[in-house]
Amino acid sequence: MFSHIAPRYDLANHLLSFNLDRVWRRRVGRHFGHVLARADARVLDLCCGTGDLTLALLRGGQATVFGTDFAHPMLVLAQDKSARAGSAGGRLGGYVEADVLQLPFADASFDLATAAFGFRNLANYERGLREIHRILRPGGEVGILEFAEPRGTLFGPLYRFYFTRILPRLGRALSGDSRAYSYLPSSVEAFPSLEDLAALMARVGFADARFELWTGGIVSLHSARRV
Repeated sequence: MFSHIAPRYDLANHLLSFNLDRVWRRRVGRHFGHVLARADARVLDLCCGTGDLTLALLRGGQATVFGTDFAHPMLVLAQDKSARAGSAGGRLGGYVEADVLQLPFADASFDLATAAFGFRNLANYERGLREIHRILRPGGEVGILEFAEPRGTLFGPLYRFYFTRILPRLGRALSGDSRAYSYLPSSVEAFPSLEDLAALMARVGFADARFELWTGGIVSLHSARRV
């Protein structure tokens, strides 16, 4: 599915989010600026898609950033986009086609691992977190940016109407795929709650597992640290 929608993935995401997806990715870069500023830091952007967060992380400092994704066409677009962007601040370590549940990296080899709107698509969240924990160095951090369901009594219902009724139709028209943007709201609904994901991160061995809500609660950033 993701391979099929790759050519129009960026256009659909930017239009459907009213360009807020760009803002959220830049904010992730600022959040982890203390890691990205280090020239010796190694960063892994998981489920990187076409590389938007990868480039945002590169612009955040001097770290070496790698991107990985399961969908080959996404990585082709990410590579082309990075080539056009040129030097973005940090160093691009390269793009690797890989499954997050079985990453081809040595233990304790990264200082930061991120995922923007991709962790939700893993077949096994606990296994994914354990693999992230494995590849992080002691003191390394993880940041997971995901959609959330607003809890406000006014904004919540309005957002859910857009997310479940309007967005799938617009997404289908923009991407040409009838599955992709119908899958999106159902996958968000099935995703662990904010509190449950934080508890799962703690259970697999992360410390300081916490989350913060952005833009009225429609997205969340989960973060934690490997001890």
